[in-house]
Amino acid sequence: MAHDDSGTFERAARAVSAGADPIEAARSIVGAMTPDERLWCLDGDVPFWAGLEDLGAGGYHKRPFPAARVERLGIPGFAFSDGPRGVVIGPATCFPVSMARGATWDVDLEERIGDAIGRELRAVGATLYGGVCVNVLRHPAWGRAQETYGEDPVHVGELAAALTRGVQRHAMACVKHLACNSMENARFVVDVTVDEVSLHEVFLPQFRRVVDEGVAVVMSAYNSVNGHWCGENRPLLTDVLRDEWGFQGFVISDWIFGLRHAAASVGAGLDVEMPYRMMRAQGLPTALQRHEVSQDDVDRCVTRLLATLLRFHGVVAGPRPGPEVLACGEHRALAREAAAKSVVLLRNEPVAGTAVLPIDPATVRRMAVAGRLAAVRNLGDGGSSDVWAPTVVTAVDGLRAALHSADVVHLDGGDLAATVATASECDVALVVVGYTREDEGEYIGGDGTAHLAELFPGPDDPDLARQFTAGVAAAPGVDMSTAVPGPEPLGFAPGGDRRSLRLHAEDEALIEAVTAANPRTVVAIVAGSAVVVSSWAHRVPAIVQSWYAGMEGGNGLADVLLGAVGAGGRLPFTVPTDEAHLPPFERDADAVTYGPWHGWWLLEREGNAPAYPFGFGLSYTTFESEGFSATVEADGIVVRGTVRNTGSRRGTDVVQVYGGHRHWDASDRPARRLLGFARIEIDAGARADVVIRVPLARVAVRDPELRRWVVEPGTYLIDVGRHAADRAAPRFSVEVAPRTQRRRREPNRTAPGPR
Repeated sequence: MAHDDSGTFERAARAVSAGADPIEAARSIVGAMTPDERLWCLDGDVPFWAGLEDLGAGGYHKRPFPAARVERLGIPGFAFSDGPRGVVIGPATCFPVSMARGATWDVDLEERIGDAIGRELRAVGATLYGGVCVNVLRHPAWGRAQETYGEDPVHVGELAAALTRGVQRHAMACVKHLACNSMENARFVVDVTVDEVSLHEVFLPQFRRVVDEGVAVVMSAYNSVNGHWCGENRPLLTDVLRDEWGFQGFVISDWIFGLRHAAASVGAGLDVEMPYRMMRAQGLPTALQRHEVSQDDVDRCVTRLLATLLRFHGVVAGPRPGPEVLACGEHRALAREAAAKSVVLLRNEPVAGTAVLPIDPATVRRMAVAGRLAAVRNLGDGGSSDVWAPTVVTAVDGLRAALHSADVVHLDGGDLAATVATASECDVALVVVGYTREDEGEYIGGDGTAHLAELFPGPDDPDLARQFTAGVAAAPGVDMSTAVPGPEPLGFAPGGDRRSLRLHAEDEALIEAVTAANPRTVVAIVAGSAVVVSSWAHRVPAIVQSWYAGMEGGNGLADVLLGAVGAGGRLPFTVPTDEAHLPPFERDADAVTYGPWHGWWLLEREGNAPAYPFGFGLSYTTFESEGFSATVEADGIVVRGTVRNTGSRRGTDVVQVYGGHRHWDASDRPARRLLGFARIEIDAGARADVVIRVPLARVAVRDPELRRWVVEPGTYLIDVGRHAADRAAPRFSVEVAPRTQRRRREPNRTAPGPR
C-alpha cells in the first residue's frame, strides 16, 4: 500500500507552531522531495505563454499568481497579489496611493490600512501581498513615485513597517524593489553605481527597517547595481540582506525580466523567479548537469522558502473572509479617512480679509468645479499597482454630496471662455489639475523590453498549459465590464517617467484664467509627487495637493475644503522652485551614479530655498510648542514636550525631529536627518504631550572600510520643528558617550543600523 505523504507539510507546520525550528523542519521536507519537486519550487507555477495570454485578457486582476505548490507533500506554496493602493484582484477597495498616505504621516492609519488590505487579500485567495514599496523618491519625475511614501528613508521606513504589520495579521507581505530602483523607462537597462556610504545611509535604511519588522518576502529590482543585475546581486541579496541584516524570509524576482541568468540568480540568493516558468525552468536542469549551480544552492533556496511558509502557516491557513469584505463600508470609510488626512494645504491667503479655506457651506449658493480631471476616474498608475474599484467618488461627486443645497457646476475647461464666464458668477471656484496614468506610472508602453525577447522560453509544457487553461475556464474571475462601470478604459496604461515637473500648458492656462475671473479660487493638484508651481502659485489664494486619492477621494477632498476635517497633511517630499535644483534625471540613461544628495538634503546643501519644504503643510488652526527638551537615555535620544492648539478649531500637528552630529560635514553627508515624528490631533484650546524616541541607530553612520555602522560619540544637535526648513524650530544639544561594539553573531542582528 502506497504511503500517503500529503500531510508532510501540515505536520511540520504543527511542529513549528509548537516551537520547532522552522529551518530544521524545512530541511526535513526538502529531504523528502524529489529533485524535480525542488526545482519546481524555484519559479512560478504558471506556464509562460499561456500565462501571458491570460495576463492580456485581464487575468492579472482576476486571480492570484501561484508558486511552489507541491500537492504530493501538501506544500501549499503561495499565491501572489500586487499592490500597494489595495488588492489588484477586484473589485476591491482602492485606497489613496502610498505617496498620499505618506502625506498623512499617520503610522496608525497605515497599519489599519494594511489590516484592511490583508483581509481583502485573503478574500480573493491570495497569501502574499506585493505592495510594500520603499524605494526613496530620488527625483519627482520617477513614474512610480506614487507607489512609495516619500523622499526620506526614516519616514518611508516607518510607514512601510506599519503597512507590513497590518497586512501580516492575515497574510505574508513583500517589500520591494531591492535596490536603487528609482526610474522607469530605463529600468531594464540602467546600471546604478553607488558608493558604500550612500547605498547604506540613503537607499537601504527603509528596507532594513521593514526587514527588522519581520517582513516575509523581499523582491529584487530590475535594474543593475554596481555592475550586477539585482536579481543576481550577491552583495545585496546575500552579503547585506541575509548575512548583515539577518533576513529569515525568501526573495522573489521582479516579474518576467527580473533575472537574466538562472544559475547566477540561485547562487546570488534569489529564491523564486516570478511569476512564470521561464528562465529557471528552461535553464536550471542543464546548469545543474554542468555544475554551474550546485544542488546545495538549490536546496538552500527551497529551505528558505519552506521555512517562511511554515512560520506563516498559522496566519494564512485560517478561515478566509467572504467576498463581502471587498470594498465593504468599513474599508470605504477608511479610504475616505486616508484621502482627507492626505490633503496638504500649501497656500491659503485671505480674500477680503478672510482665508479662502475652509469654505463655509452656508455661504455657497453656486460653486464652479473646473478641469478635465474633476469628474473622471483617476486613481493613478495603470500598471501593476492598478486597483479596479467598483465605484469612484470624483471631486465633483464629493462636493455635490456635501453641498446638497448648492449648485455645483462642472466645467471641463475645454471651452475656456465659457468656463471663465461661469466661474466669475460663482461664490467660489475649484480648479482640479494634474496628471493621469498616461502621464506617469509603471512603464508599460514603448519598446523598453524589445531587447529582452531572447529571454523568452520555448513552448510551454503541453500538459501544464492544458491544466492552466482548464483552470482559468473553470474559474474565469469577475467580469470587470459589469463589476467596474464607467466610461474610462481599464487595463494597462503606458505610464513611464514624467518629462516635466510642470503642469500641462492647458492646466496652467485654466488656473490663470479662472483665478482672474474669481478671486476665491482654490487649485487642487492631482499628482504622484512634486509639481513645480512657481510660475502661477503666487496668483492663486489657495492651493492643495490632493493626489491620486482613491475611490473615496472626492469625499475626502470635500471634507477638507469645507472644514469637516482639518487640513492635516504634510509634504512627504520637497517642492523646488526650479527643477534645476534637483539631482540630474535622464529617463533613458543606461548608466547613472547615485550619491547622498537629493530632496531636502540637496536643497539645504546648495542653499536653494524650496517652494514648499519637506514636511510642510498649513492648518486651519494654530499651534504653540512648549517645554520641549532632548535627553539621551538607554534606548536612544528622547524628545519630550507639549503642543497647544491656540486656535478655534480642532487640528492636526506633525512634530518632526531633525538632527545630526555637530561635526558632520555637508560635503560628505547631510548635516541633519529626519530622526522621528509624531502626528497628533488636538482640540481647540487643548494641549497634548509628545514623546518621540529616536534609536541611536538612526544617527549611526556607515564605515565604508569596516562595512559596519558606527555611532560617533560627541555632541548632536536636535531640532524640533514642523518641517525641514522651520527657522522657528527650537534646537537642543545632547552628548552621546562612546559605545562598545558588540561581537558579531550569525545571522548578524547586533550591528547598529537604521531602524
